[in-house]
Amino acid sequence: MRFVPAIVALSLSLLPAAAYAQTAGISGSPLPDQPYTLIYPDVMVTSGEAGGPLTINHPALPLQCVLTVVPVEDTGWTAEGALAALDATTVAAGWNEAFPGFTLGASLVTNYQSNPALQYEGTSTGGEQGPITLVHTETVDNGNGYTLDCFYATEMAADARPVVDAIIANFSTEQDAQPVVTP
Repeated sequence: MRFVPAIVALSLSLLPAAAYAQTAGISGSPLPDQPYTLIYPDVMVTSGEAGGPLTINHPALPLQCVLTVVPVEDTGWTAEGALAALDATTVAAGWNEAFPGFTLGASLVTNYQSNPALQYEGTSTGGEQGPITLVHTETVDNGNGYTLDCFYATEMAADARPVVDAIIANFSTEQDAQPVVTP
């Protein structure tokens, strides 16, 4: 029992580091007709212009995510319908120019914080940057189409994938969302 105070003191001394590791950066849309909240580790660096894609880059990992919001007229779009209509050959061909040797992997319906989204992932065999993994998600909400694409070096999957999964789980098509998963 004499060790309990020492263990408590050690635990408390580690709290600020743990809290720092779990802080989040939050970006919201500057345009009221294209609402979103993008939540990511606060070490990531954002760039982009109002009305254009928002890019976040991780300074310590080869990881980048790009959020694009565009007006759409297809108000009947659903993630389930998009998954059922997904053409693996067309998707792979579409990504092959950017990522040579791209092959489509798993595809499913996932959940953003606000609503369901189509998700698929794939990998490239390489190119000058080496093998890359892509995780693509998309949804339609209130007249807007949202795509969130995250790319990382396949060899860094153990470190990058949990970050990508947290970014996707926290994304919202609403303006004032709060983190539900710590990135």
